Amino acid sequence: MEKEYMKLPIVQKLAAAKQTVWINPELQPFSEVHQEIGMAEIDDAKSRLDRFAPFIRKCFPETEKDGGIIESALRPIPEMQEYLEHTFHTSIPGRLLLKQDSHLAVAGSVKARGGIYEVLKHTEDLALQAGILRPGDDYGKLTEPEAREFFSQYKVQVGSTGNLGLSIGMASAAIGYQVIVHMSADAKQWKKDMLRSHGVTVMEYESDYSEAVKNGRRQSDKDPKSYFIDDENSVDLFMGYAVAAKRLKGQLEKLNVVVDEDHPLFVYIPCGVGGAPGGVSFGMKQLWKDNVHCFFVEPVQAPCMLLGMATGLHNKISVQDIGLTGLTHADGLAVGRPSGFVGRVMAPLLGGEFTVDDKWLYEYMRGLLNTEGIFLEPSACASFEGPIQLLKYEETKKYLKEHNLEGKLEDAAHIVWATGGRLVPEEEREKYKNTYL
Repeated sequence: MEKEYMKLPIVQKLAAAKQTVWINPELQPFSEVHQEIGMAEIDDAKSRLDRFAPFIRKCFPETEKDGGIIESALRPIPEMQEYLEHTFHTSIPGRLLLKQDSHLAVAGSVKARGGIYEVLKHTEDLALQAGILRPGDDYGKLTEPEAREFFSQYKVQVGSTGNLGLSIGMASAAIGYQVIVHMSADAKQWKKDMLRSHGVTVMEYESDYSEAVKNGRRQSDKDPKSYFIDDENSVDLFMGYAVAAKRLKGQLEKLNVVVDEDHPLFVYIPCGVGGAPGGVSFGMKQLWKDNVHCFFVEPVQAPCMLLGMATGLHNKISVQDIGLTGLTHADGLAVGRPSGFVGRVMAPLLGGEFTVDDKWLYEYMRGLLNTEGIFLEPSACASFEGPIQLLKYEETKKYLKEHNLEGKLEDAAHIVWATGGRLVPEEEREKYKNTYL
């Protein structure tokens, strides 16, 4: 018997694996949104990262110039904007900006935010409990041999398609933990090799991301000294990502980008299980409320968050349930089942979602390299689909009209969130540059 959700027009479009857009019917005015987490939790996370800055500076000298704060540049990309308009016969009114989380210190991806934050929070909890740290201490002391010795009796485990594993693996190994990363079949070999070179144990699975997470969680639960970082349900991870918005505010001001009722901000973020795009968007909605419009972008074969939110089933449905493979060249987005936690938090906040065919990821990647000289990994390029299609779909045109945005687009800013790329080895880059689908 055909499942009820298969009768939904959006599910039929997704099942056909064709590029589409979905506008979230549950989006509410910010003043009507009531949630248990908010700005207080984001401020708490930001303060914790500030406390850890002396430690990060000592562990990762590349953060020296930023005083131990892991943050990425925001830059205008006018030549890419022109290239996209010309090549894809579209108009992108306003300014197009690139948020270069692809170049974040330590892990070279957006996952450096949430992943490293959760490792640090766990570290602070353990150190305070054991009396290694006292409130007001300089956290730089955690790099000393006796601290490393203490942490070496503990384990940190995580399930990952790649970038989250890299961020958690590198941060945890630097502190002294034993680290195990459970990786799904689509994880790239170079990411596994890089982790192993840092002394991290990599467990490989034939199956997809959800299976790697399940196995990792099961193994960790058996060991009282093991801590499992759960990309699907972690509030700490989510808050680490949300801090991005507070720092973005200052960067926009430096570029003279105003965000208010007459100057809307559009943000497009690639989405896998949902933690990073959810947390980043959540932070932005706290700051700019109805003046920021957040959109996720997913591959046509793995639109798990869109499917979960559109059916209201969240993590109770997977892309395989509607006949999709979940396989995509965008390895970081190769997720079949979304985070139910993120889907529910974002239900009243998300503008909508775009899906993108894998072949375009490589075209956008080459376009950015040729116009601005910036390299991103293919999955990070998914976000370009948003500004290209904003004025093309009837559904998005209707969204602009209903939100009274049509006359304000010339004064809008569009942020394309680049999620990874800096650590991709040279030979892999060459392969990507020469991939045509």
